[in-house]
Amino acid sequence: MTVITRFAPSPTGFLHVGNLRTALITWLYAKSNNGKFLLRIDDTDIKRSKNEYISSIKEDLKWVGIDWDVCFQQSDRIAKYENAKNNLIKAGRLYTCYETEEELALKKKSLLSRNLPPIYDRASLKLTADQKTDLESKGIKPYWRFLLNNEKISWDDKVRGNLHFDPKNLSDPVLIRTDGTLTYSLASVVDDIEYRITDIIRGEDHISNSAIHIQIFKALSSEPPNFSHISLMTTKDKKLSKREGDFSIKELRKNGILSSTIATFFAKIGSSENIKIGKNTKKLINEFSFKKLSKSTVQYDYNELVAFNIKVIHSLTFDEIKNYLNSVNLNDIDEEFWLSIRPNITALQDIEFWHKICKKDIKTKIVNTELISLAIKLLPNTKFDSNTWSIWINNIKKHTKLRGKELFMPIRLALTGKETGPELRDLLPLIGRNLIIRRLNDLNN
Repeated sequence: MTVITRFAPSPTGFLHVGNLRTALITWLYAKSNNGKFLLRIDDTDIKRSKNEYISSIKEDLKWVGIDWDVCFQQSDRIAKYENAKNNLIKAGRLYTCYETEEELALKKKSLLSRNLPPIYDRASLKLTADQKTDLESKGIKPYWRFLLNNEKISWDDKVRGNLHFDPKNLSDPVLIRTDGTLTYSLASVVDDIEYRITDIIRGEDHISNSAIHIQIFKALSSEPPNFSHISLMTTKDKKLSKREGDFSIKELRKNGILSSTIATFFAKIGSSENIKIGKNTKKLINEFSFKKLSKSTVQYDYNELVAFNIKVIHSLTFDEIKNYLNSVNLNDIDEEFWLSIRPNITALQDIEFWHKICKKDIKTKIVNTELISLAIKLLPNTKFDSNTWSIWINNIKKHTKLRGKELFMPIRLALTGKETGPELRDLLPLIGRNLIIRRLNDLNN
């Protein structure tokens, strides 16, 4: 049997690192089994779903290296869900309910106050046809719940082992709201049946949903797929949220995090393997196994991601960085330039910064006018190479009593405006004699 998996984001916000990790693990599992990966857009929440988010989610997935065999949107399949709804009604597995949100909240509060689980009491099942008609005549619109049967629910979870649920400990789930819109469960199961999904991989917060979904699958005369529930990701302080920009893939891209960094980091975080530099997804596919994933909550630290990204950047060859340079119109950067600045790059935007310092007119700092005047006079009048700096600085040293930082720091600040950066012996040939003279003269004037 061909393995078929799916990733099902809701386009109510930008893709965040928690969802990206789920997508990546799902994709790696499919590819490691020569299977298929489907992208399902869960856009039945019409009020909050936006095309902007759909486009962004697709773009981010492609950027990380995740491709898909099929993509579809739930909003295009409403007729399919209506048909399933009617079948469940005929089978006696959907029933109307009339409690308001306030009434349900009071019931829940009452149960919790008595240390009882907040399980729906099925009061609406006891209503007569006349009572229902009376409620609806008063303008009370019904919502629909799925009637769980007494059959014990169990499955062999590929991450968590054997899981068991007694339906008595679960509330009959709401499948259709009072306005006729669907909740997550019915549409999800219908899609999984039609697209022959063999494996569902999602966060551990969906474990009870999976128990309910197994009964919905069977009620629709279908065999449930395999389920795997991966650990949730948190930060030191809180649970991740798609609505927090700090955790969105869009924000990470803006901050200069590489796609290969993200793919490797989130494929390995929460596993038994160390996070090592990787520049393509093929190795990740070959190394993937559910057995390597931890059952414990995974802690995400943005600073660790940044530190790992710096390691990846420092490993990049000129050929590997060329596409990025072309994308930001830095076509005049050659291999010598890249190798000179690479140890000082902590994010991709730094490349543009050092390009500006070496190629453009910039305002720098002067802290010793007399020294800069002398430096201009003693600047070698030959083609600049890796020896130019030592010749120049030694010559300046002979004419002054300055040594160490007092000698070179004013020159570094005059040339770059920064106290740190690439070695000046490497920068001088990149900046060039003409620009150096112009920059120093501008300061001196």
